[in-house]
Amino acid sequence: MRVLVVMDPIETVNLKKDSTMAMLWAASRRGHELGYALQHDLYIDQGKAFGLISPLQVFEDYNHYYELGEKRKESLADYDVVLMRKDPPFDMNFVYTTYILEQAEREGAWIINKPQSLRDCNEKLFATQFPELQVPTLVTSQQSLIREFIKTHGDVIVKP
Repeated sequence: MRVLVVMDPIETVNLKKDSTMAMLWAASRRGHELGYALQHDLYIDQGKAFGLISPLQVFEDYNHYYELGEKRKESLADYDVVLMRKDPPFDMNFVYTTYILEQAEREGAWIINKPQSLRDCNEKLFATQFPELQVPTLVTSQQSLIREFIKTHGDVIVKP
């Protein structure tokens, strides 16, 4: 099976906790052929989804955990599965990447995680649809509301 992973720069991965590397190691152990691309390597040419893809070998050795081959132009539809593992930020580059992956999906590629779901189910806001399953939560950029929330709830976690 041919597996393409679209992810953050592989040299920045935290090997002790990165689930993408765990998946790649598992795929390698099973003999699957791996390809690697960054977001900006994906593009559409004449209505078809392509990427500048590097062949990837992975090793379960923290001192030498990957080797990349020379980039080559390939159709994303030539891969059996494309793993979309790019971490946020959710910006326009991320949105455009999901559109390119949707084109690959229309061409027959199996995309994990589904591009439309990545847009529709923002990781920060999706959980707010289930308030009965979470602690008190506020999503705002208004400092006065944040102060009021802290006053009401005491110890809180604030994320930018």
